[in-house]
Amino acid sequence: MANQERGDLVSQLVDLVREFSGLPECRNAVKEMYVNLMRRVKLLNPLFEELKDSEEQLNADDDVQGLQFLKIALNLALELLKSVNGGSKTFQALQIDGIADKFRAVTAQIEEALCKVHYDRFDIPEEVREQIQLVHLQFKRAKRQIESPDLQFQTDLAMVKKGKEPDLEMIKRLSAKLHLTTINDLRRESLAIHDMVMSADGVPENCFELMSFLLKKINDFVMLGNPKLDSSDHESSFVRHRSPVIPDDFRCPISLELMKDPVIVSTGQTYERSCIQKWLDAGHKTCPKTQQTLLHTALTPNYVLKSLIALWCDSNGIELPQPQGNSRNPKTTKIGSECDQTAITGLLEKLGNGNSDEQRAAAGELRLLAKRNADSRICIADAGAIPLLVELLSSQDNRTQEHAVTALLNLSINEVNKGIIVGVGAIADIVDVLKNGTMEGRENAAATLFSLSVLDENKVAIGAAGAIPPLIDLLRDGTPRGKKDAATAIFNLCIYQGNKVRAVRAGIVIPLMELVKDASGGMMDEALAILAIIASHHEGKAAIGQADPIPVLVEVVRTGSPRNRENGVAVLWCVCVGDIECLKMMKELGAEEVLKELLENGTDRAKRKAGSLLELLQQVQLGANL
Repeated sequence: MANQERGDLVSQLVDLVREFSGLPECRNAVKEMYVNLMRRVKLLNPLFEELKDSEEQLNADDDVQGLQFLKIALNLALELLKSVNGGSKTFQALQIDGIADKFRAVTAQIEEALCKVHYDRFDIPEEVREQIQLVHLQFKRAKRQIESPDLQFQTDLAMVKKGKEPDLEMIKRLSAKLHLTTINDLRRESLAIHDMVMSADGVPENCFELMSFLLKKINDFVMLGNPKLDSSDHESSFVRHRSPVIPDDFRCPISLELMKDPVIVSTGQTYERSCIQKWLDAGHKTCPKTQQTLLHTALTPNYVLKSLIALWCDSNGIELPQPQGNSRNPKTTKIGSECDQTAITGLLEKLGNGNSDEQRAAAGELRLLAKRNADSRICIADAGAIPLLVELLSSQDNRTQEHAVTALLNLSINEVNKGIIVGVGAIADIVDVLKNGTMEGRENAAATLFSLSVLDENKVAIGAAGAIPPLIDLLRDGTPRGKKDAATAIFNLCIYQGNKVRAVRAGIVIPLMELVKDASGGMMDEALAILAIIASHHEGKAAIGQADPIPVLVEVVRTGSPRNRENGVAVLWCVCVGDIECLKMMKELGAEEVLKELLENGTDRAKRKAGSLLELLQQVQLGANL
């Protein structure tokens, strides 16, 4: 290796250690492991500084090779520290054994690289040599027994996982260990969980309920059980005697008012329900804040943020007005001409006791009434229409069946009605329409399942009812509208791991890849979004890898829209991690230049994935040179 290249290698090591020094403080359950690894790495810096001042010492090829291996190991350590210092603290706590294994692995890799660096023959000051020997010994000891979470913390987590109701002392310990001790901590944690749900990686099915449960318990403790955590007695008194400043995250981006009923759109942004609904009703197809095109217009309740807003209002002595449209206020049923109770009662009589023609006509009228406005949807459900409509899903008359499933779709827009529809056992009948109905019936059944799947508890039930294979059939063979309905339902269902597996085993990857290749078909956005979410599961990754995805995905990253480039590079990253052949193919297709451009101009998530892929490609090149 030329002197210039040796000098560059040492300079890169010096810069790498500086990056470690610039990392922020860790405030989560892995803090001890984080601090110890960072401290040991920083102690290597005197060696690199000495070598930088006298590069001629690097004459032996084995020393250079050792430093190259050390650089790779330190890069992996840096990525690990970055990864554990962000995201959800509750999720990291539940995954702490796996994280400890990662720390153990990277510690072993650094120690093995140090064994290849013969620092004992370098002409360096004795105190530097002794320091490096000491650090090497520390890595060797840590490799055998990495720091583990304290026993009390592990015991507390185990009790929570078993479903035991935690007492006040346990919640207090968990709050302190997770560094969730202020309202700002809790708000950041709720946003981190929300980002996980909306990202391609998703939230593992077995973790989400535990995360939500744990966050709620710590919420209650911080805001109600220990109000002094966020401020002193003097500050608390001051807050109660002034008009509190509403946190920006609690304001609707449209109205700038405190949100009463926060909902999430497909881009991940949160708005007040009434404000974003008016925006959508006006015909807009974009997110007001980001201007991105909405994949769908469904609104997902942001329960975590709603809970935080309620707690904030309570602690500041503010009465939060109740949102309209989701409660069963008796006054809302007195709508006059907007909601004719007598007419609805007459229609329900025909549904239950009429002949086939009367049932068809009544179902059609209820379908139109349920589409009209929120008040009509409440009145129809309160009158008892939902069980009767569910019975008609089994009708032998195709038109009656279409009217019934579409009426349920319109009624399901109301959050309370979603629970009623699922509660009367409608999911299996809706799936049957999806499998065997007319094209219009199948399309509206898919849309109904999507609407119901907005509630997390319904995602598992819908997947278990066998909805995913017929949704894939509709995605493959449906009309353009049917394909859109199927895609949005599949995407939402696959937020949960179990449904990802069902989709992969039902053969979803091939039709998705065909939709990505067909740029004129209008389904590339949806197909890439689904691929990105299922690629995070090992079965999804394997299935995508068998579909020869690299050329088409590289082309998407090269020429696609910002959203498609983001999802395309996310799929590439999942598929190529640990697969040398895929990485070599990417290099042959000129992916490095494409990724470098994306690193400059992509979305934040696309930049992160592009940077990680470039590092993998560089490691492949380094391995080839060695």
